[in-house]
Amino acid sequence: MGSTDKPADLETAKEVPPPPKGAAYGSTPPPPKHDYFFAVDVALRFLVFAASLTSVLVIVISKQTVHLGPRISVAKFNHSPAFIYFVAALSVAGLYAILTTLASLSVIWKPILSTKFLLHFVFLDVLVLGLVASATGTAGGVAYIGYKGNEHTQWQKVCSTFDKFCQHVVGALATSLFASVLLVLLVWLSTFTLHRKIPK
Repeated sequence: MGSTDKPADLETAKEVPPPPKGAAYGSTPPPPKHDYFFAVDVALRFLVFAASLTSVLVIVISKQTVHLGPRISVAKFNHSPAFIYFVAALSVAGLYAILTTLASLSVIWKPILSTKFLLHFVFLDVLVLGLVASATGTAGGVAYIGYKGNEHTQWQKVCSTFDKFCQHVVGALATSLFASVLLVLLVWLSTFTLHRKIPK
């Protein structure tokens, strides 16, 4: 009687903070923004792996045998140093892509590592981009000579004879060019994500 003490349930109710504006009790908070960036990063890196693997497989199985009168001529990727370099470079790019895909997944699980990984990603992505682009350009130059020839040096075009081989080479080059574009997007994405982390 006459006591001024407030009921315990009212005091408990005041201690509970109100939910954030626009949120309801029991709702799940939205994931951090960097999770979205790394989810896109994982998808792009997996595509780089798929494109690199496809390029290597297409050019490796591009062997064609042609009967030219009494002679038998064989066209294989390892008959050209440019195509050997292409296979080696795309193999490295594919291995790099799958390793960095796993690393990017680990960043999603442990966001505290994001800045460190992003910095390494930018450096390594640029390096692998240069490797893939140089291999694509080198193999593309040889393929162009095989398709068009060169009248000034008397280099004859061979794609009229080894048509299936040249088709495989063109497909491999197109896929490697796609991988180069994906690597450019990865460099942009990592740089943009690092920029967002800089304190304003």
